[in-house]
Amino acid sequence: MHEENKAAPNGCGKIRSGNQSEAALLALMEKTGYSMVQENGQRKFGGPPPGWKGPPPPRGCEVFVGKIPRDMYEDELVPVFKRAGKIYEFRLMMEFSGKFIGVCVSLDNCRLFIGAIPKEKKKEEILNEMKKVTEGVVDVIVYPNATDKTKNRGFAFVEYESHRAAAMARRRLIPGTFQLWGHTIQVDWADPEKEVDEETMQRVKVLYVRNLMISTTEDTIKAEFNKFKPGVVERVKKLRDYAFVHFFHRDDAIAAMSVMNGKCIDGANIEVTLAKPVNKEGTWKQHFNGQISPSSENLLGFPNKEDGHQKSLGKPASLSVRLNGQHSPGPPEVERCTYPFFPGIKLTPISIYSLKSSHFSSAAMHLDYFCNKNNWAPPEYYLYSTTSQDGKVLLVYKVLIPGIADGSQSYFMPDKLCTTVESAKELAAQFTLLHL
Repeated sequence: MHEENKAAPNGCGKIRSGNQSEAALLALMEKTGYSMVQENGQRKFGGPPPGWKGPPPPRGCEVFVGKIPRDMYEDELVPVFKRAGKIYEFRLMMEFSGKFIGVCVSLDNCRLFIGAIPKEKKKEEILNEMKKVTEGVVDVIVYPNATDKTKNRGFAFVEYESHRAAAMARRRLIPGTFQLWGHTIQVDWADPEKEVDEETMQRVKVLYVRNLMISTTEDTIKAEFNKFKPGVVERVKKLRDYAFVHFFHRDDAIAAMSVMNGKCIDGANIEVTLAKPVNKEGTWKQHFNGQISPSSENLLGFPNKEDGHQKSLGKPASLSVRLNGQHSPGPPEVERCTYPFFPGIKLTPISIYSLKSSHFSSAAMHLDYFCNKNNWAPPEYYLYSTTSQDGKVLLVYKVLIPGIADGSQSYFMPDKLCTTVESAKELAAQFTLLHL
């Protein structure tokens, strides 16, 4: 790897020249037998290493290392990480910070979110178009509109053959000026889905049913799922165009999934999968079209922990959620750690709308962010109250989203009441996100 003869400090506080850096890297390559190339703003060491036979390591074998001091190079870093095991590939970015490093499991994401897609486009059209403009496309996931099954929801997920293919596609599409069918599309990484261990999934007795008609009732769903074996369904919870069907016994849930997947209910062909249990330690409970916080689970009709049944929300295995398209956000957990504020750290003024969805923990903030991303006016909240039989003041917010489409406006109001203003606003925001 050639570097210009610029003075560069090494990790010990000394100054080493470009020739010294080059000599150290050449010595490392000679000692290890690894090759080194520079591409796309990064230096790649290895991949594969000498003598490697067979395919590359599977997904889940990579870690991301951040905040590497700018005065450290492969000759110092590789020996450190070799202590953990044999290195297949080491990629060093060309821009660094000067703080302590951080290490976490690398998300080998192969899926992109594509937003602002014309709603009349079919899966085949989207797939063919994405194959024309990007390489390595494996599949496109498109979901029908909740109210009009002949249209899509205005977004899709594109699956690529590798993380690198997805990253190259994102880089090509990300500038914001790229257009498909005359529309400026929105592109970002699809939120990776949390894996549920096999032992936990073996206990699930709840089915996730999607692509229902808005008009289909819980009674209809229960009757349809009871047809193959009467009395097996314990209860049904429907939210907009999807539902969770709870069974008394797991075997009946598995049998019903096989029988009912692809069946037509009220004119809609449904999709049925096992519901993925959520992490009980998490502060946000996700499903595919929104989020439920612990404070509002009971309000929205989900079982209490004390009812003796497994609490199970879920989202289909192939679906992740993004904020910057025509659908609801789903950041499951927000990092709440604090970090030391060292003297001399530079602070830069920013807008909250320049942040990512993962920086927000309240539904009200997510809704405001979501509206801004879709170029809608900010949500407007209107507070109403009533009195319960025992004299408590109960509150509910109505949310107005002006200009949601063609200059129209849409109102959203949950069918549950709260005892505090804060919880009422959060519930209203969550309800609105669920139904956008």
